[in-house]
Amino acid sequence: MKRNRGFTLLELLLVVAIVAIVSGGVSLALRDSGQSALERDGQRLAALLESARARSQASGVPVSWRSLPTGFAFDGLAPGSVQHRWLSDEVSAPGANVLSLGPEPIIAPQRVILVSGGVASRRLMVTSDGVRPFSVRNVSAEGP
Repeated sequence: MKRNRGFTLLELLLVVAIVAIVSGGVSLALRDSGQSALERDGQRLAALLESARARSQASGVPVSWRSLPTGFAFDGLAPGSVQHRWLSDEVSAPGANVLSLGPEPIIAPQRVILVSGGVASRRLMVTSDGVRPFSVRNVSAEGP
């Protein structure tokens, strides 16, 4: 008696389903690391700006933020300036102006655009209208 040496349709469907599930999981796990780093730096900057704004209001001392080639600095928080580096070496704030963070409770609208690796499609805006806290917005699709 001759015996067929092949796979059944059920076995083939099971293998295809397993491969589809694994490849879907891997594609979701592999997020764009440049965008993740940019989002981390954006959230961190928004929190630091809001903290500096609150400290300026509490102490009555004017505080300003400025961009540096490898990070940023807060002037007025301590004797001299407090400097921070970006979490990712690819993140920068090109053309950022000096932001005034207080001590007045209502400040002028402020914004900083962060770019990852000089790629224009990877941009975030850290912004405040002067009354509400700083927040992070993706400006890739919206424009500046």
